[in-house]
Amino acid sequence: MTNIAIVEDDVKTQELLKSYLADFTAKSGEEFRVHCFENPVNFLTDYRANYDIVLMDIELPHMNGMEVSHKLREMDKSVTLIFVTNMAQFAVEGYAVDAFDYIVKPVSCDDFALKLDRALKRIRRASDVKLKIAVNYSIKLILSSQLKYVEVIGHKLIYHTVSDGNLTTTGTLKEVEEKLAGKGFAKCNNCYLVNLRFVTGIEKQTVTVGDEELQISYPKRKDFMRALNDHLGSGSGGGGRLK
Repeated sequence: MTNIAIVEDDVKTQELLKSYLADFTAKSGEEFRVHCFENPVNFLTDYRANYDIVLMDIELPHMNGMEVSHKLREMDKSVTLIFVTNMAQFAVEGYAVDAFDYIVKPVSCDDFALKLDRALKRIRRASDVKLKIAVNYSIKLILSSQLKYVEVIGHKLIYHTVSDGNLTTTGTLKEVEEKLAGKGFAKCNNCYLVNLRFVTGIEKQTVTVGDEELQISYPKRKDFMRALNDHLGSGSGGGGRLK
């Protein structure tokens, strides 16, 4: 799950970008959690460094997008910033705020998809951890971005992946947890280490990861929910905290 903030005061443009994201999901399977901000002041006030991508207009009320981006960089130096604007003459100044790219309005679906795909590949390169595991006398390399969760049963570890199905090997969950520290994984109980990007729902004592339900143990619930809320953020743009 990729967290995206859209900072855009025009509601029609917000809806257009969200429709393009939905189209991208339908074609690629990549899922997005989208937060929209019409007011850049609210965006900055509520900001927490939990977004992967910020889509930034330049013509905004109260302050322009370049000013917003400078303040954003004071709080978050790593988020991928893309300008979406009809003021291309200003967007090319994006090097000053380390902008990844810019998209000129009116935005076409094909151009948007192309640049979004490039941004996602950059994010994966920067954040991926390569896990080397032994499976049936061979070695498999798994990227952390493709790992939904790891399950332990006795002395066996089962890696539940997006593209390679379930891979079984030996080891301890603690070893895997140490390798993935700081990469958006958390234990919902002593049996499961979950990639928070793939969380799609929470009930009282269960978490939905992709399309699977896993149990949340009472002792782990508080820490797991804290990790999940830190991952999601609590901005007024539609995130909110989970309980």
